[in-house]
Amino acid sequence: MAGLAALTAAGSIAEPAERSEPRRPSIVLVIADDLGYGDLGCYGCPDIRTPVIDKLASQGVRFTSFYANGPECTPTRAALMTGRYQQRIGGLECAIGTGNVGRYDDAIRLAEKHELGLPVDEKSIARMLKDAGYATGLCGKWHLGYEPKFSPLKHGFDHFFGVLGGTADYFHHTEPQGDPMLYLNDKPVQREGYLTDLITQEGVGFIKRHRIVGFFLDVSYTAPHSPYQRPGDKKDKPVPQADWDVGTREDYAAMTEHMDKGVGEILAALEEAGVADNTVVIFISDNGGTDKGRNAPFSGNKGGLFEGGIRVPCIVRWPGVMPAGAESNHLAITMDLTASIARIAGVSPPENRPFDGVDILRQIERERIPSERRLFWRARRGERTWRAVRKGSLKYITRKDGDKLDEFLFDLDLDPQEKTNLLSDRKPDAESLKHPLANWESEVQCQR
Repeated sequence: MAGLAALTAAGSIAEPAERSEPRRPSIVLVIADDLGYGDLGCYGCPDIRTPVIDKLASQGVRFTSFYANGPECTPTRAALMTGRYQQRIGGLECAIGTGNVGRYDDAIRLAEKHELGLPVDEKSIARMLKDAGYATGLCGKWHLGYEPKFSPLKHGFDHFFGVLGGTADYFHHTEPQGDPMLYLNDKPVQREGYLTDLITQEGVGFIKRHRIVGFFLDVSYTAPHSPYQRPGDKKDKPVPQADWDVGTREDYAAMTEHMDKGVGEILAALEEAGVADNTVVIFISDNGGTDKGRNAPFSGNKGGLFEGGIRVPCIVRWPGVMPAGAESNHLAITMDLTASIARIAGVSPPENRPFDGVDILRQIERERIPSERRLFWRARRGERTWRAVRKGSLKYITRKDGDKLDEFLFDLDLDPQEKTNLLSDRKPDAESLKHPLANWESEVQCQR
């Protein structure tokens, strides 16, 4: 099933019935790190067992045309926090390097000024919900700035436990250079245990503490991001920097399966707290998989704008509101979830920073056929810049590396693996996408 037909087959969804408790729903957002589109059983994965997430999909809506805002961690997370294209912020179009390193000219400039991160005046969804009375927690990965002024606590989270940067040794909780990176609120902390388990435990504890009030919980796992360490495989010393990306598909699978187990504990905590029926649960990945991941049926990997780098799994469960067991091919992107969460919580962005995302969940709740839209991407690292736009089934991509420029045009309905470049055969179609891409790039450009 796909799109509106899938939603209709799942049953007509009326406006939510009046509840005995008029509380606004709580929201649990679970983010996997570098999980490929095809790395879950419910997305056709043959070699990784994910029974919990698969069951979640059977209880809610599974998106098949959902995109990350960027092909790396930081850009997508910036868009998720603000509901806006990350290009509007400046410096966050590439993952912040370990140790607070900028990886392209604008990010390097901001790092030198100690300004590389998500500014507080970019009002986050956590701040919006906190101001509306929600308890707010982040358990896991932040990756939106190392400086104290960019801390999750400055952005509206009441509670933070996790890593400030993009990655950490799963047992020693250090970055590749060996620096400790585990924090509790705004202080470094030492804990024994596998990082995936520690994140899960903190999430479960947050639910137990805040079950009486509405809450927003962001569970940002670092799994299955490198280093590729299976649970129970602790060594005396952290993984050396030179071996950080060394691992096998089997290691990656074990990490993903353990994350699935953690998601099960989070869902069980909602049941035990008696709030599962009034909680929206969202599961996504921040970008496509690496060479250890499975992005099938698409080509490309994390870091690039072919489908495998940005097409990601997305599952939403909202009992009594979202149809169960449905599949949606609505064209959607990470920042759409921000707009949906805001509407669910009854909050709005600042007037001077309207959302770029659309309320995708409202469209599905009301079985609306979405209006045609364009989605845009730009990703930078070093001397390489990717740009892309999708409208309907057409997708135009440029990849500039130094002085070399490559251009591509694909029809994703006919060629989802992006094997046949139609640029020379369909130049008018390419031109029809080039101009909106250039206009978008000019409109969102930011200089801090």
